[in-house]
Amino acid sequence: MPSKRTARIGALTVAAVCSTVSAVVFTTPAQADTVHIHDIQGTTRTSPLAGTKVADVPGIVTGVRTYGSSKGFWFQDPTPDADPATSEGVFVFTSSAPKVAVGDSVTVTGTVSEYVPGGVSTGNQSVTEVTKPTVTVVSSGNPVPAATVVDARSVPDDYAPAGDTAAAGSVNALALEPAKYALDYYESLEGMNVQVADTRVVTATDKYSELWVTVKSHEHASRRGGTVYGSYTSQNTGRIQIQSLGATADFPVANVGDKLAGTTAGPLDYNQFGGYTLVANQLGTLQKGGLERETTRKQSRGELAVATYNVENLDPGDGTFDAHASAIVNNLNSPDIVSLEEIQDNNGATDDGTVAADQTVNKLIDAIVAAGGPKYDWRSIDPVNDQDGGEPGGNIRQVFLFNPERVSFTDRAGGDSTTAVGVTKVHGKAQLTASPGRVDPANDAWKSSRKPLAAEFVFRGHTVFVIANHLNSKGGDQGLTAQYQPPTRSSEVQRHAQAALVNGFVNEILKTQKNADVIALGDMNDFEFSDTAKILEGDGELWSAIKSLPKKERYTYDYQGNQQVLDQILVSPSIRKGCDLDYDSVHINSEFSDQISDHDPQVLRFRP
Repeated sequence: MPSKRTARIGALTVAAVCSTVSAVVFTTPAQADTVHIHDIQGTTRTSPLAGTKVADVPGIVTGVRTYGSSKGFWFQDPTPDADPATSEGVFVFTSSAPKVAVGDSVTVTGTVSEYVPGGVSTGNQSVTEVTKPTVTVVSSGNPVPAATVVDARSVPDDYAPAGDTAAAGSVNALALEPAKYALDYYESLEGMNVQVADTRVVTATDKYSELWVTVKSHEHASRRGGTVYGSYTSQNTGRIQIQSLGATADFPVANVGDKLAGTTAGPLDYNQFGGYTLVANQLGTLQKGGLERETTRKQSRGELAVATYNVENLDPGDGTFDAHASAIVNNLNSPDIVSLEEIQDNNGATDDGTVAADQTVNKLIDAIVAAGGPKYDWRSIDPVNDQDGGEPGGNIRQVFLFNPERVSFTDRAGGDSTTAVGVTKVHGKAQLTASPGRVDPANDAWKSSRKPLAAEFVFRGHTVFVIANHLNSKGGDQGLTAQYQPPTRSSEVQRHAQAALVNGFVNEILKTQKNADVIALGDMNDFEFSDTAKILEGDGELWSAIKSLPKKERYTYDYQGNQQVLDQILVSPSIRKGCDLDYDSVHINSEFSDQISDHDPQVLRFRP
């Protein structure tokens, strides 16, 4: 609502945001003696003046963005109203490099718009902006409005209100409650000058020169300095993204557990990739925390070590083979069986019909030998060209590496890219009809997605069934900061169908041989507490072994300040009940700015 000092705002007819930049029709133009920024921002997520031209809105420039597709500046009213729900800052979109400087006192005439980063289909919240502006500089060198302190006491512990069911779950029209919900609190500061101080880094600096910190140092802290995402209702409210208005060369290169000491301050923005973001014109000083990559122990002679490792679109042209080899040999201590995900074909993303990956795999095996590891053998099945998703032309697939000095592979002909592997009983034992073979590859659940690869191994006379998986990604899911609360996870539909097929295949093995040792592992692209994991586990056919770790150690991936589980190793009852399994999430990538993959490998050791 308008402030008391605003004489009158004309009657408005407000429509919903219906495009990336809303086009809202009003029956009467807004008229007022003076419109202020808090009148533009209002007490909900969308402006009551959206679509209206406003004139001579006063404020002080707090930040200038001269790069990218969203050039413009933020300005803020130095004399705020008394309502904590109304932001006093707003972004002015100029489209070209703005001709103002921080500290300029300006008046802005333009049209109030709601911009949805990434487009309406993302479900993202919108950013209130002033577009097509005419800017008048009244004076320069003025003090910038003091930054609002964002800290553990100011950010509420509850994450977001439930969306309005009458609006498909949107929170856009709900009155902001900044003292109750973290997302409402951040929204009430949209466009304003804010600051954090002495914050711990919880997602390492990425290639886009951004990182994440937490203002709540004790909130679900991991053992190594991150913040663990342990449930759908534990979104971790203290997380905030940090970017910079300065040169990318000056941006700190940080790992998880490092600290941004002192003050980091600047306008609070909202973007497509992470939501609320402090765009800093003052960065704290990086203090290194000394985080080191982990090394798992060597398996004993009687233990079978099985690992899963997503090597992130590995193809012969990559420069990471030696680093991956060193990780497998030195950090993973040369597991007996390694399920690799995202092995690309021999020419990577070149989309020319090539599907073979022998050059990719053999280059990695040679690098492992050079690093002092074993001469691994390997098995896989080439996919049908461009049918398994991933990077176009890359034909990613799962590959088994195995150490023939420790384990033997049971080769059984008949497996190919389109033939379903089955289960038979031979001499009272379960046996695959093909090894390696693919699980129900023609099923619609695997459309544009990787098909599971099943195989038999023998270790010290015991058969172990291993199923390598790479379930469909979370692409298309709404983000945690979406306007829809709770967010819709649309990718689950396909992933649940995939999980049911994997569970059904494991169930078929166990019905044939109750005490069979079965392992289903890989990049499951879902959390250990998710319905996907529950479907995989079924009625006890499998159990996700990462749950043997303390909760603060359960993560394989770090995304937007949340350390989470995507990679899992699930085991059948005979393995779990042996009480001798040992699980390790080996943190060598996800916490580091110089990662060679965005996933941490997982290792399971047990005695068959």
